[in-house]
Amino acid sequence: MALLSRGIILASVLALAACTNPDRFDSAGGAGGAGGIGGIGAPGSASDPRSPLYFQQTIGDRVLFAVDQSSITPEFQAVLDGQAQWLMTNTDYVAIIEGHADEQGTREYNLALGARRANAVQEYLISRGVAPSRLRVISYGKERPLELCSVESCYSQNRRAVTVISAGLSG
Repeated sequence: MALLSRGIILASVLALAACTNPDRFDSAGGAGGAGGIGGIGAPGSASDPRSPLYFQQTIGDRVLFAVDQSSITPEFQAVLDGQAQWLMTNTDYVAIIEGHADEQGTREYNLALGARRANAVQEYLISRGVAPSRLRVISYGKERPLELCSVESCYSQNRRAVTVISAGLSG
């Protein structure tokens, strides 16, 4: 039964992917579409400035922190400025800001540190004009590491806040 359900889902996805809309890039006959004069990539691609992939890969979805810190450095203020501008332009999206920590310290300490990091990012985005109703925070502490080794190069990647965007209603 599970195989049949997966088959139906796969067939549905393929059928939808095959659908075409001649005006999907713009109403002027596609001149500003993918590879066109306007330079906007295919909808949903990393080269489409309205897409979540663009947000993640071009704007940047994460900021890193120093040991035991939740202060945002000037380098990452620039990333957050880009995030705020993107969110202000793309009002159909909401964001969850995930706070993370490295494996050093207790579970409780790292949950609190992750929360401070996520809150720092949230406060920064709000200060740049993003509506508070479009932002949520969650802390994972040390529970979701990107890197699994006990050296500084791994620790530094795990000390982060990640802005995860999704289409949704604010409020």
